[in-house]
Amino acid sequence: MEKTNSGKSAKTKTGKLKAKFLGTYYGHPIKDMKLICITGTTGKVEVANYVHEILKAAGQPVAMLASEDTLKVGMLHKFLSNSWKAGANYVVVTAPATALEKDVLFDLPVYIAALTNYVPAGLGDESVEEFTAGETTLFNMNPNYVILNRDDNGYQHFTDFAGKDGTLTYGKDRFSNVQIVSSKLYKMGAEAELSIGGNNFAVATFLPGETAVSYMAAATAIADALHITPEKITEGIGNYDPNDLTRLDTDI
Repeated sequence: MEKTNSGKSAKTKTGKLKAKFLGTYYGHPIKDMKLICITGTTGKVEVANYVHEILKAAGQPVAMLASEDTLKVGMLHKFLSNSWKAGANYVVVTAPATALEKDVLFDLPVYIAALTNYVPAGLGDESVEEFTAGETTLFNMNPNYVILNRDDNGYQHFTDFAGKDGTLTYGKDRFSNVQIVSSKLYKMGAEAELSIGGNNFAVATFLPGETAVSYMAAATAIADALHITPEKITEGIGNYDPNDLTRLDTDI
């Protein structure tokens, strides 16, 4: 067991050194941008796309690196450099727990850390405790804002995560900062009525299913932390068409 822990510690140290070197090599471009990191077992890419479109609707230059695949440190730092050169004010990145455990985000200032959910796909998957341990790497980076899903079965395991400027929750629960008041599901999409501080407004998406409603609420909570108006949130969410293959991940 000691040998295993020692090997893991060595890999972690190597990962941190590589991340620090790359940050220096590229000139720390993140200092001029705000990093929004979205994690969770499902929905990361969908939420990232919603946030990307919301920021565009709000007139903010934004770049996105969103994939269900693992996030590699070299890819991330090159993306940050290219985004800075393109004039982005915000960068939206998705990261699975496995990438976070490898300290891919080491030495980067995270402005918003958002968690979609914990949904194990099978008996061999990580327990909620193991999953939380991986996510802790991100949420211990002292983000300005933390976004959590009150409807998630593992929510109680994540309540220790907090942002230094605020923690926002979303879900059907009436104590959510972004409450899902009602929803309608269609064959080719979904719509929902959301409420922020008693202000109700509608959002709609081309994505079908109940999960799409949760993802819209997650993106809305992130946008609320950025002080974006409900009108721009509705516009941005509606602009995301997952069937539009002409969209570019780094479009700003």
